[in-house]
Amino acid sequence: MNHIVSRGFLFILLCGSTVGCAVKQPAAPAVAAAEVVPAPDTTAVEVVPVTSKGSYQPAAERLVDLLHTKLNVRFDWAKQHLLGEATLTLTPYFYPQNQVVLDAKGFDVHQVSLRKGKQDVPLTFDYDQHKLTLELDKTYSRKDTLQLFISYTAKPNELTVKGSSAIQADKGLYFINPLGKEEGVPQQIWTQGETEASSAWFPTIDKPNERMTQELYITVEDRFKTLSNGTLVSSQKTKNGLRTDHWRLSKPHAPYLAMMAIGEFAVVKDKWRNLEVSYWVEPEYAATAKATFGRTPAMLEFFSQKLGVPFPWEKYAQVVVRDFVSGAMENTTASTFMQALHQDRRELLDKNWDHIIAHELFHQWFGDLVTTESWANLPLNESFADYSEYLWAEHKYGPDEAALTHQTALLEYLGEAKTKQEPLIRYHYLDKEDMFDSHSYAKGGRVLHMLRQEVGEEAFFASLNLYLTRHKYTAVEIDELRMAFEDITGRDLQPFFKQWFLTPGHPELLVRHRFQNDTLTVQVTQTQDTVRTTVYDLPLTIAILQEGTWQEKEVRVTKAEQTFAFPASKAPQTVTIDPKQTILARITHEKPLEEWAAQFLQGNGYALKSTALEQLRDTTFAQVDQVIQQAIKDPFWKIRSTGLEMLVSTPAIQKPEVQAQIQQLALTDPNSTVRAIGMYALSTLSGLPPEIVEKGLQDSSYQVVSAAIFAWSRGSHDLNRLKPFLTYKNPDVVNALAAAFTANTEDELYGWYLKNAQKLRGGDLFYFLQSFGAYLLKKNIDDQERGWQALVRVVERETLDIAKQTAFQMLTLMAETDDRRETLQKLVEKDPKLGQLMGLQQN
Repeated sequence: MNHIVSRGFLFILLCGSTVGCAVKQPAAPAVAAAEVVPAPDTTAVEVVPVTSKGSYQPAAERLVDLLHTKLNVRFDWAKQHLLGEATLTLTPYFYPQNQVVLDAKGFDVHQVSLRKGKQDVPLTFDYDQHKLTLELDKTYSRKDTLQLFISYTAKPNELTVKGSSAIQADKGLYFINPLGKEEGVPQQIWTQGETEASSAWFPTIDKPNERMTQELYITVEDRFKTLSNGTLVSSQKTKNGLRTDHWRLSKPHAPYLAMMAIGEFAVVKDKWRNLEVSYWVEPEYAATAKATFGRTPAMLEFFSQKLGVPFPWEKYAQVVVRDFVSGAMENTTASTFMQALHQDRRELLDKNWDHIIAHELFHQWFGDLVTTESWANLPLNESFADYSEYLWAEHKYGPDEAALTHQTALLEYLGEAKTKQEPLIRYHYLDKEDMFDSHSYAKGGRVLHMLRQEVGEEAFFASLNLYLTRHKYTAVEIDELRMAFEDITGRDLQPFFKQWFLTPGHPELLVRHRFQNDTLTVQVTQTQDTVRTTVYDLPLTIAILQEGTWQEKEVRVTKAEQTFAFPASKAPQTVTIDPKQTILARITHEKPLEEWAAQFLQGNGYALKSTALEQLRDTTFAQVDQVIQQAIKDPFWKIRSTGLEMLVSTPAIQKPEVQAQIQQLALTDPNSTVRAIGMYALSTLSGLPPEIVEKGLQDSSYQVVSAAIFAWSRGSHDLNRLKPFLTYKNPDVVNALAAAFTANTEDELYGWYLKNAQKLRGGDLFYFLQSFGAYLLKKNIDDQERGWQALVRVVERETLDIAKQTAFQMLTLMAETDDRRETLQKLVEKDPKLGQLMGLQQN
């Protein structure tokens, strides 16, 4: 499962200088090359990280073993119901059983029977809308195989919806535009099973340590295509313009990985070895589907070779759906993706989605082939998928891109760790959804990276091979991963696993160094709370720059405070700790700005350069101009863009020759992010010639166009020039325009704001709502009404909390009448979190 990924990093950069960002906002989702979790805002007060005090969360007890699930499903679009028949094949797990308890959420149960050959024996059952308890006709032993038949209606919209930051809703089955009346929105049905929501559309044992083979007969209107796990066995037209598709998965998987997707998709075929690979998109995006997903066969080959375990399933499909409740989901043989992966040719110039595509693909091994036995062990799924993003970046795009991927995830975890610090393997939690955080993803991926360094390249992948082959088609816990590594390496790795997987927190290292009497001393102090966590035992690389040459010294930190001494004939130019940013730690190195400058100017990798730039940002240090000049010429785009960001706040930006450099980068840099930030940097200058911005408005990149829109609106130019862009669908452009037009009074613009408030979702909507709110607050109460109603609809439909809360916050600022205050109260009654946010109390 992939977290929600928010677009709009450029809008974050521009926000703060535009009227559209004037309203105070909740903390925005961080944008990263890896999965994204909203970063908590800890700037206001000192926050002590907390660790869950929940009760012990065991793996589910196995009373019966679900062997096979056969489903016949059809749909009532108007009621948004699924009409289902389930035949479950199962056997007592070990002990004799006289009843079977199934998970079944919010059903109407019509018939329950035990199939004995051609005879159906009706069974007595008890149903509480969550658990379906069947009383068998006698006691059966593990030598017996049973077939249960259940006829039912699933009504997902009548469930009380919950969710998490990763999976925003848990009703299992979703109808999109069910009546076909929403303009520009296709009719679709899709499912989302993780964590335990498959039981909202079929009866099952909805636990990750259960496994089943599967058959699914889907009856739909003939114009629709269907997708499910496994392969399509047959497709038969029936009466009344309907068709029944039969899908079969012949290898066992967990029930939460069952899926179906129904819609008028274009199916773009591809191939890996002799296996079918396919990309399911809306017809409008058929021409660009391969450009987005087309590196999948190369990923399949790379991961299969690296792991020594070929892709273990019978096909691999990837489908893009509307209004998905997460970033993506690794359903066995058929991953589902959010709408943002629909890209036109210009969007492809700005970014690729390789990280999320690799993430879900790697899950086919880690999560699908070998599955966590309990949600407490979720990192056995998610840490590996997170780390696949690094592995693919390293393989495909080189060391700098990999180092950026790694650093982004590290900072994501460290941001979350300001308020919570949990063990990676978490047997105590309040809710299983709590497991879907930056610990299970970003921290886990960084721990795997350290494990790779600890045991060595060959041993790391040999251990993963053993783990996958030994435990294929089974459920596992953390000790089974440890034992695979110990069996390959012959080492006792209990200390490593205890420290990094089972202990909350991370090292906080304070580093000081000094040269005296021909000796360089490096003092390393662990400043973390060792009551909550531990004194860490870790390897550490100390890199010393001496006369333009780097020397690396390997030491081991085992104490709360240690000093390491090295002979030296003269003072080093600089000293740096963990130059490749391998260690999962927050490192504070106290050293002069001159040494940070030397680290950047002589640095030979992304981690060295980027950490130096962050230390030099917003300083008046004499050498900072030299550093920035070198940064904006760096071969790696991220260093160039950071250099441009730094340049904006320095006096050097006033120099004509520097402005000429920025203009060159804004107009000709091969990377669109660099061009966009260059355009933003130019917009901070007074008297910027409009012809420069005009070139930005004509750029092929949406990011650059968005920055140019901002620059144009900032420059007091005629905003009518921006109106042709109102037809653009790209969220970056939409958000830039929304910020530009907040003072506009034309009804045409009002309609444009209303349309986008309805169309945008998730993170894109979050940014848009801030500008929309600023636009509405300039209107009188009567003119606000259409916008008020639009914001109410956003609160009612939106699943991303931060977007819902932003819309609600805008409503509170317009609640000037009793009717409006009553509407707010009704919204709070439906979602009490809104009341907590705004200090409202339910009646």
